[in-house]
Amino acid sequence: MDYLIKNTGIVNEGKITHGDVLVKNGKIKQIAGSINTSFNVVEIDGTGLHLLPGAIDDQVHFREPGLTHKANIHTESRAAVAGGVTSFMEMPNTNPPVFTQELLEDKYSIASKTSVANYSFYMGTSNDNIEEVLKTNKKKNEVCGIKMFMGSSTGNLLVDNPLVLDKVFAGSEILIATHCEEESIIKANLARLKAEKGTLEPSDHPIIRDEEACFESSFKAIQFAKKYNSRLHILHISTERELPLFTNMLPLKDKRITTEVCVHHLHFTSNDYAELGNRIKCNPAIKAPHNRAALWEALLDDRLDVIATDHAPHTWAEKDEPYEKAHAGLPLVQHSLLLMLHYVQQGKISLEKVVQKMSHAVADCFDIKERGYIREDYHADLVLVDLNKAYTVSKENILYKCGWSPLEGFSFPATIVNTFVNGHKVYGNGVVDESKAGLRLQFERH
Repeated sequence: MDYLIKNTGIVNEGKITHGDVLVKNGKIKQIAGSINTSFNVVEIDGTGLHLLPGAIDDQVHFREPGLTHKANIHTESRAAVAGGVTSFMEMPNTNPPVFTQELLEDKYSIASKTSVANYSFYMGTSNDNIEEVLKTNKKKNEVCGIKMFMGSSTGNLLVDNPLVLDKVFAGSEILIATHCEEESIIKANLARLKAEKGTLEPSDHPIIRDEEACFESSFKAIQFAKKYNSRLHILHISTERELPLFTNMLPLKDKRITTEVCVHHLHFTSNDYAELGNRIKCNPAIKAPHNRAALWEALLDDRLDVIATDHAPHTWAEKDEPYEKAHAGLPLVQHSLLLMLHYVQQGKISLEKVVQKMSHAVADCFDIKERGYIREDYHADLVLVDLNKAYTVSKENILYKCGWSPLEGFSFPATIVNTFVNGHKVYGNGVVDESKAGLRLQFERH
């Protein structure tokens, strides 16, 4: 269908204007104060609502293949569009890990059949697959990036061989996204704390995976990137200690080193372990309150470039284990935009800045083709929100396969009214329309 969204607040490129948006053949056909058409369209009354470009989440874990008891591309993409996330970039730590080009393309094949959101997938890196990693250069306009875990993860996803790190940074022609935590510091902290306490608890997590572990690893990644002028994107910054490593003295398009902050590090602090325990156990850890305050400051002054989720679902049984056995990760993709709209209401951030950090900047950071903005001839990835209608998270409206959220019971001041992916109204009135699949993201890299 084609749509005419009438009389709405259009939030785009640093300002809010009021008018109409015409969606035809999956693209944004026209933006104007008032639009009348000579062909059949479905009109949507946007009075009192705001139209945003769809959020683009550059870091999710949808668990397929191999870990589908937790989640899969189909279920989590449904949750994404219900939360106003129209495109995602998914991580390689599945089973098997994405260490070959064939396994990478297998994930694209699954998504082409089952994802209701647009998608891209990272190529995974180990100490042993450098030749496969660098083949990704041939697909630089078809793959979002290369992912390196410079901190402990599952299986052999940890990359700690300096020669491999050097070769990746020297040879990659596309963005390298890193998880930065220094393994040796984490292991030393764990051993010391176990010797002192014996039994550990969730509140020990930020002491084990501390600020220094994050800083040392981020500093190392930056040294490699500067050595080769590589395109580095450091994921989920969680500490005040790391922030002096980054600059706001350059426009985003000129930065070779960019950063991401996740919604849970902007929302929770270590004070929340007492109530939420393993429900907020994640890597890197949610840390002391002064870190959250510093992250907000850096987000608002553009040292931190994009907002994402690191959506990482686990079953309740996997989270309900004793601390040391409990899996690390939070399901968040359905509620990330709503959470940021909560902070708009709180006066912490403007609506225009939320759109910049969750849509515009992600598109610019990854050189995504024709998405991330409300512009004529761009793909119609759009979200219509009601900033005056509350929405409370409950078991009944959670779409994650894992069936739980650390935000259960939280009331947001806003509601996602409609989500459009490539001009298809994929979400409205609490219902996901699965009749059309999303598209593979394309990139414009030179």
